[in-house]
Amino acid sequence: MDGRESELRAALETPDEVRQSRTDASVFLFYKAEQTRRWVCAVAKRQDDNGFLITAYPTDAIKEGVRVWPK
Repeated sequence: MDGRESELRAALETPDEVRQSRTDASVFLFYKAEQTRRWVCAVAKRQDDNGFLITAYPTDAIKEGVRVWPK
């Protein structure tokens, strides 16, 4: 994701979809469409009123999990 900071920021600020992790309720996956069937995924965690980015990656599939945005 080096050099793709603007796409990462867009995924976090204006996601197309947000899912809650199946294994950790404090982890959320933010998806932003890049093109047909391609997304940028930003994985973030909320802990003690703080949030931080865990990782980010391009993907061709949205992972399972509870969809929290849009409802």
